[in-house]
Amino acid sequence: MKNDRHGTGCIHHVYSRSIAGYKIFNDQFEYGRMIEVLEYYKPLDVPIRFSNYKKTCSNLNPPCQEKLIEILAYCLMPTHIHLVLAQKEDYGISNYMSKCLNSYTKYFNERHKRKGPLWEFRFKSSLISTNEILEHVIRYVHLNPTTANLVANPIEWEFSSYHEYLDKNIGLNKICDLDDRPNATTYRAFTESQIDYQKELSLIKHLTHE
Repeated sequence: MKNDRHGTGCIHHVYSRSIAGYKIFNDQFEYGRMIEVLEYYKPLDVPIRFSNYKKTCSNLNPPCQEKLIEILAYCLMPTHIHLVLAQKEDYGISNYMSKCLNSYTKYFNERHKRKGPLWEFRFKSSLISTNEILEHVIRYVHLNPTTANLVANPIEWEFSSYHEYLDKNIGLNKICDLDDRPNATTYRAFTESQIDYQKELSLIKHLTHE
């Protein structure tokens, strides 16, 4: 894997959360909107903003072209988002995240008749340097809903790429760029074997920060 933080080919775990724990996804429409935005802004150039594209085009996907990023995994939570992104252009992640977060903010503010920023910070990211770390980060991302006690099993959470890894079609767009999909049975065992352990780690972290 590439170790140049801003260069083409590097992979990052990207995280962004709302201001003061504000709930930014309130229903399936809002989760679905963010998933569409994440898909739309992957290409290097898009002709129009997603809000205008949504009003005028019936086909969600813009024409195939060079990409800013590829999505390897994601999870949308009520107050924050996790993404694992492979950068296809120098500084592509920064460019991509700016477009996605701004687009969703405008949509959310218009829908809820509010003004002002929605995200606590633009985003944070950690460079992933090995395939082994990548596997564990993706598992961590997919287990977020169970760690937060939103569901008992990650398969029950509709708004993550876990379903894509298991090749499940739940009605939302498949947006990950998975050249080699893992064996579903093996991957499910790999992920779900750590549900309780990740909860325990989260609790310890919470207690030590009180």
